[in-house]
Amino acid sequence: MLHMRYYQDYGLAISGLVKHHKVDPLEYNREVDDALPLDGLITPNPELRQLLEDIDKSKVKLWLFTNAHVTHGQRVVKLLGVEDLFEGITFCDYRKLPFICKPHREMFEKAKAEAGVSRGEECYFVDDSHLNCRHAQARGWTTAHLLEPELPEPPERAAKYQIRDLSELRSIFAQFFKPSAAKENDRPAASEL
Repeated sequence: MLHMRYYQDYGLAISGLVKHHKVDPLEYNREVDDALPLDGLITPNPELRQLLEDIDKSKVKLWLFTNAHVTHGQRVVKLLGVEDLFEGITFCDYRKLPFICKPHREMFEKAKAEAGVSRGEECYFVDDSHLNCRHAQARGWTTAHLLEPELPEPPERAAKYQIRDLSELRSIFAQFFKPSAAKENDRPAASEL
């Protein structure tokens, strides 16, 4: 499938469409990503909101890092009901060609700069993409690969941590949760290398 090939080759399917088929990325975003009827599919997620609220903001900055264009990224977090919990967003800017997106080094550097972080060791990254997690881990970021519950474990791990549910972050990154929140929601530790 063309979509998967471009995703694997470029990190983002739209990159291949722009490069090989002269697709206008802003028009694509407007007609595809922003036009998707997500209102019934993505709804406020109280568990996610509580998880994010339980993070001690004096110890960590919550930063959204997405390959989507800014409008789509903002729309999704708004539908989830968590848009007010992030201090900023690093996104794939469809206005600038060539695209810079995960898993490319420049995108990780862009995220660090925009979040005001100087060293990769200060970054904690959670993503559902094996490829993105592998690249983040290789750059010294502490990484958790979020696996869909129904998918099998990959033959080779992408990151130090592999989780099936975001609630597992409470145990693997317990140092970043408010003490009362970490104790109330104690869960078994995520699988580790």
